[in-house]
Amino acid sequence: MLYIVSTPIGNLKDFSFRAIQTLQNVQYILCEDTRISRKLLDHFDISKKLVSYHKFSENEKLASIIEDLIAGIDVALISDAGTPLISDPGNILVRSCRENGVSVSAIPGACAVINSLVLSSFSLESFTFCGFVPKQKKEKFFDRFKNFDTTLVFYVTKNSFPDDIEKMFTVFGDRNAFLVREMTKMFEEGIHFKLSEQLPPMKGEMVLVVEGAEISLNVCDLSEREHLMLYLNSGMSKMEAVKKVAKERGVAKNDIYMLLSFDKFEND
Repeated sequence: MLYIVSTPIGNLKDFSFRAIQTLQNVQYILCEDTRISRKLLDHFDISKKLVSYHKFSENEKLASIIEDLIAGIDVALISDAGTPLISDPGNILVRSCRENGVSVSAIPGACAVINSLVLSSFSLESFTFCGFVPKQKKEKFFDRFKNFDTTLVFYVTKNSFPDDIEKMFTVFGDRNAFLVREMTKMFEEGIHFKLSEQLPPMKGEMVLVVEGAEISLNVCDLSEREHLMLYLNSGMSKMEAVKKVAKERGVAKNDIYMLLSFDKFEND
Protein backbone atom coordinates (compact mmCIF):
# COMPACT_ATOMS: atom_id res chain seq x y z
CA MET A 1 0.00 0.00 0.00
CA LEU A 2 1.12 3.53 -0.77
CA TYR A 3 -0.09 6.03 1.81
CA ILE A 4 -0.37 9.71 0.87
CA VAL A 5 0.01 11.44 4.23
CA SER A 6 -0.75 15.12 4.77
CA THR A 7 1.56 16.97 7.16
CA PRO A 8 1.05 20.21 9.13
CA ILE A 9 1.42 23.52 7.28
CA GLY A 10 2.73 25.24 10.38
CA ASN A 11 1.10 24.10 13.60
CA LEU A 12 2.33 20.65 14.62
CA LYS A 13 -0.84 20.10 16.62
CA ASP A 14 -2.67 19.68 13.32
CA PHE A 15 -0.96 16.32 12.71
CA SER A 16 -3.61 13.63 13.14
CA PHE A 17 -3.32 10.44 15.20
CA ARG A 18 -4.01 8.43 12.06
CA ALA A 19 -1.19 10.16 10.18
CA ILE A 20 1.28 9.49 13.00
CA GLN A 21 0.18 5.86 13.28
CA THR A 22 0.49 5.36 9.52
CA LEU A 23 4.06 6.71 9.44
CA GLN A 24 4.97 4.48 12.38
CA ASN A 25 3.76 1.38 10.54
CA VAL A 26 5.22 1.79 7.03
CA GLN A 27 8.64 0.46 6.11
CA TYR A 28 9.97 3.75 4.78
CA ILE A 29 8.84 7.30 4.00
CA LEU A 30 9.30 9.28 0.81
CA CYS A 31 9.83 12.99 1.39
CA GLU A 32 10.96 16.15 -0.40
CA ASP A 33 13.67 17.24 2.05
CA THR A 34 14.94 14.69 4.57
CA ARG A 35 16.18 17.43 6.91
CA ILE A 36 12.74 19.04 7.20
CA SER A 37 10.93 15.73 7.49
CA ARG A 38 13.36 14.40 10.09
CA LYS A 39 12.43 17.29 12.40
CA LEU A 40 8.76 16.38 12.06
CA LEU A 41 9.36 12.69 12.69
CA ASP A 42 11.63 13.34 15.66
CA HIS A 43 8.97 15.55 17.24
CA PHE A 44 6.53 12.63 17.18
CA ASP A 45 9.12 9.93 17.98
CA ILE A 46 8.75 8.26 14.60
CA SER A 47 11.89 6.28 13.77
CA LYS A 48 11.60 5.39 10.11
CA LYS A 49 13.89 5.48 7.11
CA LEU A 50 13.49 8.61 5.01
CA VAL A 51 14.04 8.45 1.25
CA SER A 52 14.49 11.68 -0.67
CA TYR A 53 11.80 12.01 -3.34
CA HIS A 54 11.53 15.36 -5.12
CA LYS A 55 10.83 16.66 -8.61
CA PHE A 56 14.42 16.04 -9.72
CA SER A 57 14.51 12.41 -8.57
CA GLU A 58 10.97 11.10 -8.82
CA ASN A 59 11.39 9.60 -12.30
CA GLU A 60 14.63 7.78 -11.57
CA LYS A 61 13.32 6.34 -8.28
CA LEU A 62 9.89 5.39 -9.57
CA ALA A 63 10.71 1.84 -10.72
CA SER A 64 12.32 0.77 -7.45
CA ILE A 65 9.46 2.17 -5.37
CA ILE A 66 6.85 0.40 -7.48
CA GLU A 67 8.87 -2.80 -7.20
CA ASP A 68 8.80 -2.53 -3.40
CA LEU A 69 5.07 -1.84 -3.36
CA ILE A 70 4.31 -4.80 -5.62
CA ALA A 71 6.41 -6.95 -3.29
CA GLY A 72 4.07 -6.04 -0.43
CA ILE A 73 6.05 -3.27 1.27
CA ASP A 74 4.04 -0.39 2.75
CA VAL A 75 5.39 3.05 1.81
CA ALA A 76 4.29 6.56 2.79
CA LEU A 77 4.67 9.77 0.80
CA ILE A 78 4.78 13.13 2.59
CA SER A 79 5.60 16.70 1.52
CA ASP A 80 7.48 19.38 3.44
CA ALA A 81 4.13 20.85 4.47
CA GLY A 82 0.51 20.15 3.64
CA THR A 83 -1.08 17.66 1.29
CA PRO A 84 1.31 15.84 -1.11
CA LEU A 85 0.84 16.20 -4.88
CA ILE A 86 -0.69 19.71 -4.56
CA SER A 87 2.07 21.59 -6.43
CA ASP A 88 4.42 18.89 -5.08
CA PRO A 89 5.89 15.63 -6.46
CA GLY A 90 3.93 12.39 -6.35
CA ASN A 91 1.44 12.43 -9.19
CA ILE A 92 3.41 10.09 -11.44
CA LEU A 93 3.89 7.72 -8.50
CA VAL A 94 0.16 7.53 -7.78
CA ARG A 95 -0.59 7.07 -11.48
CA SER A 96 1.99 4.29 -11.73
CA CYS A 97 0.46 2.59 -8.67
CA ARG A 98 -2.93 2.54 -10.35
CA GLU A 99 -1.41 1.16 -13.54
CA ASN A 100 0.35 -1.63 -11.63
CA GLY A 101 -2.55 -2.60 -9.39
CA VAL A 102 -1.02 -1.13 -6.22
CA SER A 103 -3.49 0.17 -3.65
CA VAL A 104 -3.27 3.85 -2.65
CA SER A 105 -4.77 5.44 0.45
CA ALA A 106 -4.84 9.15 1.33
CA ILE A 107 -4.57 10.24 4.97
CA PRO A 108 -6.25 13.67 5.03
CA GLY A 109 -4.92 16.69 6.83
CA ALA A 110 -3.90 20.30 6.37
CA CYS A 111 -4.11 21.89 2.92
CA ALA A 112 -3.25 25.55 2.37
CA VAL A 113 -5.63 25.82 -0.60
CA ILE A 114 -8.68 24.78 1.41
CA ASN A 115 -7.66 26.80 4.47
CA SER A 116 -7.29 29.98 2.42
CA LEU A 117 -10.65 29.48 0.74
CA VAL A 118 -12.63 29.06 3.95
CA LEU A 119 -10.94 32.14 5.40
CA SER A 120 -11.56 34.31 2.33
CA SER A 121 -15.35 34.76 2.70
CA PHE A 122 -15.62 34.46 -1.11
CA SER A 123 -18.01 32.12 -2.92
CA LEU A 124 -17.09 28.47 -2.44
CA GLU A 125 -19.68 26.94 -4.77
CA SER A 126 -16.75 26.28 -7.08
CA PHE A 127 -13.10 27.28 -7.20
CA THR A 128 -10.01 26.90 -9.34
CA PHE A 129 -6.57 26.17 -7.93
CA CYS A 130 -4.08 27.87 -10.25
CA GLY A 131 -0.86 26.78 -8.55
CA PHE A 132 2.30 28.84 -8.23
CA VAL A 133 2.53 32.05 -10.22
CA PRO A 134 5.43 31.66 -12.69
CA LYS A 135 8.39 34.01 -12.66
CA GLN A 136 8.08 34.83 -16.36
CA LYS A 137 5.17 35.64 -18.70
CA LYS A 138 2.80 36.34 -15.83
CA GLU A 139 0.24 38.20 -17.92
CA LYS A 140 -0.07 35.21 -20.25
CA PHE A 141 -0.51 32.92 -17.24
CA PHE A 142 -3.21 35.12 -15.67
CA ASP A 143 -4.99 35.50 -19.00
CA ARG A 144 -5.82 31.77 -18.89
CA PHE A 145 -8.03 32.44 -15.85
CA LYS A 146 -9.36 35.87 -16.81
CA ASN A 147 -12.87 34.70 -17.70
CA PHE A 148 -13.25 32.03 -15.00
CA ASP A 149 -16.26 32.83 -12.82
CA THR A 150 -14.93 30.56 -10.06
CA THR A 151 -12.94 31.78 -7.06
CA LEU A 152 -9.23 31.60 -7.93
CA VAL A 153 -6.43 30.43 -5.62
CA PHE A 154 -2.74 31.16 -6.24
CA TYR A 155 0.45 30.30 -4.39
CA VAL A 156 2.67 33.40 -4.18
CA THR A 157 6.02 34.18 -2.59
CA LYS A 158 7.09 37.12 -0.44
CA ASN A 159 9.41 38.44 -3.15
CA SER A 160 7.01 38.17 -6.07
CA PHE A 161 3.55 38.90 -4.67
CA PRO A 162 3.62 42.73 -5.20
CA ASP A 163 4.41 42.20 -8.87
CA ASP A 164 1.92 39.32 -9.08
CA ILE A 165 -0.88 41.54 -7.79
CA GLU A 166 0.07 44.35 -10.17
CA LYS A 167 -0.03 41.98 -13.14
CA MET A 168 -3.34 40.51 -11.96
CA PHE A 169 -4.86 43.98 -11.82
CA THR A 170 -3.70 44.59 -15.40
CA VAL A 171 -5.34 41.36 -16.62
CA PHE A 172 -8.31 40.87 -14.27
CA GLY A 173 -9.27 44.44 -13.48
CA ASP A 174 -10.05 45.64 -9.96
CA ARG A 175 -11.38 42.56 -8.14
CA ASN A 176 -11.68 41.69 -4.48
CA ALA A 177 -8.78 39.65 -3.17
CA PHE A 178 -7.62 38.01 0.03
CA LEU A 179 -3.99 37.39 1.02
CA VAL A 180 -3.33 35.03 3.90
CA ARG A 181 0.11 34.34 5.33
CA GLU A 182 1.58 32.11 8.01
CA MET A 183 -1.57 29.99 8.23
CA THR A 184 -1.99 28.00 11.46
CA LYS A 185 1.08 29.74 12.95
CA MET A 186 1.34 32.31 15.74
CA PHE A 187 1.42 35.31 13.41
CA GLU A 188 -1.29 34.21 10.98
CA GLU A 189 -2.70 37.19 9.11
CA GLY A 190 -5.42 37.64 6.51
CA ILE A 191 -5.88 40.81 4.48
CA HIS A 192 -8.89 41.67 2.30
CA PHE A 193 -8.08 44.23 -0.38
CA LYS A 194 -8.66 45.32 -3.97
CA LEU A 195 -6.17 44.37 -6.67
CA SER A 196 -5.68 48.08 -7.34
CA GLU A 197 -4.28 48.57 -3.83
CA GLN A 198 -0.61 48.29 -2.90
CA LEU A 199 0.24 46.04 0.03
CA PRO A 200 3.27 46.54 2.29
CA PRO A 201 6.19 44.07 2.18
CA MET A 202 5.46 40.83 4.05
CA LYS A 203 7.24 37.67 5.09
CA GLY A 204 6.15 34.07 5.40
CA GLU A 205 4.23 31.51 3.38
CA MET A 206 1.40 33.11 1.40
CA VAL A 207 -1.73 32.16 -0.50
CA LEU A 208 -3.71 34.63 -2.61
CA VAL A 209 -7.44 34.19 -3.24
CA VAL A 210 -9.15 36.27 -5.94
CA GLU A 211 -12.84 36.56 -6.77
CA GLY A 212 -13.88 35.13 -10.10
CA ALA A 213 -15.04 37.11 -13.11
CA GLU A 214 -18.57 38.45 -13.29
CA ILE A 215 -20.06 36.75 -16.32
CA SER A 216 -22.89 38.65 -17.98
CA LEU A 217 -25.02 36.02 -19.68
CA ASN A 218 -27.67 36.79 -22.27
CA VAL A 219 -30.26 34.18 -21.36
CA CYS A 220 -32.08 34.80 -24.61
CA ASP A 221 -29.22 33.01 -26.34
CA LEU A 222 -30.17 29.86 -24.43
CA SER A 223 -32.87 27.37 -25.23
CA GLU A 224 -35.72 27.13 -22.71
CA ARG A 225 -34.25 23.91 -21.41
CA GLU A 226 -30.73 25.39 -21.08
CA HIS A 227 -32.20 28.45 -19.38
CA LEU A 228 -34.02 26.25 -16.85
CA MET A 229 -30.94 24.08 -16.22
CA LEU A 230 -28.89 27.22 -15.54
CA TYR A 231 -31.01 28.05 -12.50
CA LEU A 232 -31.50 24.49 -11.32
CA ASN A 233 -27.73 23.97 -11.31
CA SER A 234 -27.31 27.16 -9.29
CA GLY A 235 -29.32 25.62 -6.44
CA MET A 236 -32.80 27.00 -7.11
CA SER A 237 -35.82 24.80 -6.44
CA LYS A 238 -37.75 23.59 -9.47
CA MET A 239 -40.64 25.97 -8.89
CA GLU A 240 -38.35 28.97 -8.31
CA ALA A 241 -36.48 28.19 -11.52
CA VAL A 242 -39.70 27.71 -13.51
CA LYS A 243 -41.12 31.06 -12.35
CA LYS A 244 -37.88 32.91 -13.08
CA VAL A 245 -37.45 31.44 -16.56
CA ALA A 246 -41.08 32.08 -17.45
CA LYS A 247 -40.83 35.71 -16.34
CA GLU A 248 -37.54 36.36 -18.15
CA ARG A 249 -38.77 34.77 -21.39
CA GLY A 250 -42.28 36.20 -21.22
CA VAL A 251 -43.97 32.82 -21.53
CA ALA A 252 -46.50 30.89 -19.44
CA LYS A 253 -45.18 29.02 -16.42
CA ASN A 254 -46.90 25.85 -17.60
CA ASP A 255 -44.86 25.90 -20.81
CA ILE A 256 -41.65 25.84 -18.79
CA TYR A 257 -43.00 23.43 -16.18
CA MET A 258 -43.73 20.91 -18.94
CA LEU A 259 -39.98 20.56 -19.45
CA LEU A 260 -39.75 18.91 -16.04
CA SER A 261 -42.07 16.10 -17.11
CA PHE A 262 -39.55 14.63 -19.52
CA ASP A 263 -37.64 11.69 -18.06
CA LYS A 264 -34.51 12.68 -19.92
CA PHE A 265 -34.50 16.06 -18.20
CA GLU A 266 -34.90 14.47 -14.79
CA ASN A 267 -32.03 12.03 -15.42
CA ASP A 268 -29.49 14.55 -16.77
